[in-house]
Amino acid sequence: MDSFCANQFKPSGYRFLINNVAHYLLFLFLASTSLQTTKLCLGDGLPSGVRSSSCIQEERRALLSFKGDVTDRSGRLSSWVGQDCCQWKGISCNNRTGHVVKMDLRNLNYDEGFYWETSLGGKINPSLLSFENLYYLDLSGNDFQGRRIPNFFGKLQSLRYLNLSYNSFVGEIPPALGNLSNLNYLDLNSVYRGLSSKNLNWLSHLSSLKYLNLGGVNLSSTGVSWLHDVNMLPSLLELHLSVCQIQNLPHYSQLPSVNFTSLLVLDLSGNSINSSFPSWLFNLTNLKKLDVSSNWFAGHFPVEIANLKSLEDLRSNNDFLQGQIPKVIGTLCSLIILDLSSNSFNGSLENVLNGFSNCTSHRLESLDLSYNIMLEGELPAALGMLENLMELHPSGNQFSGSIPQSIDNLSSLETLDISGNNLTESIPESLGQLSQLVHLDLSQNLWVGNITEAHFRSLTKLEFFAVNTDLPRSLIFNVAHDWVPPFQLDSVDIANCRAGPAFGVWLQSQTELTHLNLSNTGISDFIPEEWFLKISFQLTSLDLSNNQIRGRLPFHMNFPSLEYIDLSHNQFEGPLPHWSSDAAAYLDLQSNLFSGPIPSNYGQLLPNLLKLYLSDNHLNGSIPPSLCNMSGLYIFMLRSNHLSGELPPAWSLWRDIWVVDVSDNNLSGNIPSSMGVPSSLYVLNLRNNNFGGQIPSSLFQNCSHLQSIDLGGNRFTGSIPLQTRSIVSSELYMLRLRSNSLSGHIPNRLCSLQSLHIIDLGHNKFSGTIPKCLYNLTALAYGNDTRTYFLLNYLEKTSLTLKGQELVYNTTLNLVNTIDFSSNNLEGVILEEISSLIALGTLNLSRNQLSGNIPLKIGNLRWLETLDLSQNHLSGQIPQSFSSLTSLSHLNLSFNNLSGRIPSGNQLRTLDDSSIYVGNPSLCGVPLPTVCPGDGALAPADPDDGDHNDDDTDENGKFGIYVSAVLGFIIGFWSVCGTLVMKKSWRYAYFRFFDNIQERAALAIALRVARWQRKT
Repeated sequence: MDSFCANQFKPSGYRFLINNVAHYLLFLFLASTSLQTTKLCLGDGLPSGVRSSSCIQEERRALLSFKGDVTDRSGRLSSWVGQDCCQWKGISCNNRTGHVVKMDLRNLNYDEGFYWETSLGGKINPSLLSFENLYYLDLSGNDFQGRRIPNFFGKLQSLRYLNLSYNSFVGEIPPALGNLSNLNYLDLNSVYRGLSSKNLNWLSHLSSLKYLNLGGVNLSSTGVSWLHDVNMLPSLLELHLSVCQIQNLPHYSQLPSVNFTSLLVLDLSGNSINSSFPSWLFNLTNLKKLDVSSNWFAGHFPVEIANLKSLEDLRSNNDFLQGQIPKVIGTLCSLIILDLSSNSFNGSLENVLNGFSNCTSHRLESLDLSYNIMLEGELPAALGMLENLMELHPSGNQFSGSIPQSIDNLSSLETLDISGNNLTESIPESLGQLSQLVHLDLSQNLWVGNITEAHFRSLTKLEFFAVNTDLPRSLIFNVAHDWVPPFQLDSVDIANCRAGPAFGVWLQSQTELTHLNLSNTGISDFIPEEWFLKISFQLTSLDLSNNQIRGRLPFHMNFPSLEYIDLSHNQFEGPLPHWSSDAAAYLDLQSNLFSGPIPSNYGQLLPNLLKLYLSDNHLNGSIPPSLCNMSGLYIFMLRSNHLSGELPPAWSLWRDIWVVDVSDNNLSGNIPSSMGVPSSLYVLNLRNNNFGGQIPSSLFQNCSHLQSIDLGGNRFTGSIPLQTRSIVSSELYMLRLRSNSLSGHIPNRLCSLQSLHIIDLGHNKFSGTIPKCLYNLTALAYGNDTRTYFLLNYLEKTSLTLKGQELVYNTTLNLVNTIDFSSNNLEGVILEEISSLIALGTLNLSRNQLSGNIPLKIGNLRWLETLDLSQNHLSGQIPQSFSSLTSLSHLNLSFNNLSGRIPSGNQLRTLDDSSIYVGNPSLCGVPLPTVCPGDGALAPADPDDGDHNDDDTDENGKFGIYVSAVLGFIIGFWSVCGTLVMKKSWRYAYFRFFDNIQERAALAIALRVARWQRKT
């Protein structure tokens, strides 16, 4: 007998849960019709495998017509040859009549990654209409992309089973399907969400329907009518309407009576339902599975859920529910699966779990309360009574205390995930008694104390173990050096625990690992090469970062599955390893002691690499051109090495590149004018190399995403090429061209870069005036926006001169607001408009040829911390608004021609270093020794003050004389000596004057002596 007769109503459904009780009941219900089906398969009175008639030739030709119109990439229909079509794969016939009754062409590889290669596609030929006895049609898991469900399917009126799920059909569901009045099973699940329906009126004709799956079908246009149509199906047992864009559930007034009370399974997950739970839902008392997850239900979880006593599977995760979890859930004694994760529930679990104590038996096998954030208190000891529990997920909450000792009662527990809480104290050794445990995640808590062999005593089935902690090194692995655990782990994550200094035998014994994270575990040992060899085949992720691991890595290794490698911040030395992996996407070897050249064939060894970090090593030689073969590269970081030679021109072919950082090397050469920046680039950092020549305008032709350019510390010449529109439309926040030989005017187009808040053009040869349009720099005028300029796995690093010092910035770079035009040949005045850049933190215009007055409204720059206008030709008075610069901590106005009184008050009182104002001979007042005119006069006596006696007056007079004498001496002395110290030309004239006097005196004396001698 054909397998169809034994499995005619077993859903082909992918991801089908065989232990789902509702499906089992559905199977029993539909099995009542199996006798009729057997007759269709065998014919009357014929034993299995005996056929009195061969394939109907007309139907054979119809099948060949069907085959001719489909694309069969993998040859699944290759058996469709010969005369007897009943022997063809996927075809079943009635043994007596020879008519085709079943077409099972589902793609059995749908759940595999290569399902597309084995799928059928193309066109569905209307020749299927020849099959008047077709009872079963399954085309699920194929790829009829961009095609509509054929309207003629509605004429296959013998159909009882129709499965078109997991295809890529598009368009409206044909209402003609309503003609299939014998249909028991209809699955149109649209994983690609290409199907839609404006109304479901056609469903009302399918009175025999038991199973309906319209998952992924767009029902947004149906309003609430979809429910009225479904309500016309009294025999319905399963209803799946997940991800259907349903926005509302009708309430009792809109659905006064419920006809589908036989329903066993209701799936409304993944919609946009934005309402409360309707009352009719709790009249479905036969429900065994209710899935309303991933919706927008508001408020509290309804206590009416207690009406659904038959519920075995309740899922209401990710529903934005709040308040406390209702106690009545503890009265649902039939529950096997309870998932209330990813909501906003608060309070403790004590009352809910105590409710289960009234159940005669505890059937609960899976309890998921993860990521509610506000569930708190201690984990109740009542958890220990759920003796059938296999999965427990209280992760991502605020639970505190420790793990209750009663958890050792959960002898069936296979998964325990309590990560992401505030659990403290030590981890109980009773966990070691959970002999069925496979997955144990204790990570992201506040554990202290030791982990010993007792914690793993009976965990022979353990495959996943994670205990990375939020308190670095607070949890210590205190196991014997030669201890060999009773398990072979697939995944280990003990980051931030203390497992060193030795690389223990227990770690070396784990040879079946696919994921290993030992980051920051205090290991300072050598790692045996043979251990790498043992894990190389299956390993997918390796993180040994932030330790002090020493020695050399195995030179030649092949990791066929390795995707993620992070060995950064260790003391690995020697040449870079020649590791090969077609799967590798992430390689981080930065901050080690690697030396020598980058392997010339790196591009062939790691062809699919997305992120490459080799910074902060001792690498030398040139950048091999083969790296440009990594066509999918996102991040390219080689900074802080000793690399030389030119930048390979083919790097611009990285079409998806985000970051190019080769700063702090010895690279040289010109950037070719033909080289353009890929449009995907966010960061270009060539700082501190020996690049020269002009910056080509082609470099910025397609850089619409560019955020940061750092070309400082090179030998670039010419002007700034900001002519292209794409640079203007970018979100550039940092332009650093410091310490080059760039010349010409600062372009006005600079002002069009509205996101720009770090501008460093210092130490170049720019001339002309400061652009008048700087007030257009929105990020400096109103504060840079709240976006964090951050790329995953990349931390930008640059040096900026702030507060008179060159400082390195990385994590706080997005908070820096600076303009640095220092050490150029700029002239003209400082425009008043610069006072509108109120978010500015640093303004450095020193060492230029600027003249005129300091803007009067400069005090508007209330966030200004550093102001350096030294060594210019500024004149006039220092504006009184300086006293409003309350954030100012570094000021330099030296060597200008400023005059008048130095303002005082507020922050200026703390800036009492006279060098701030030195070289401005006409300035006076504190902190300079020069007293302003009028400051030295005695205040007039108060005629009404009769309380002072003569002695006091005399003493005050004497004190005033002393002060005047001292000030007079200081002023007189520094008027002469200070001027001579500061003014070289005056100093030379002064000493030449005295030399002349000396010479004249000597000559006069000599003449007088000569006359006297003549007289005598």
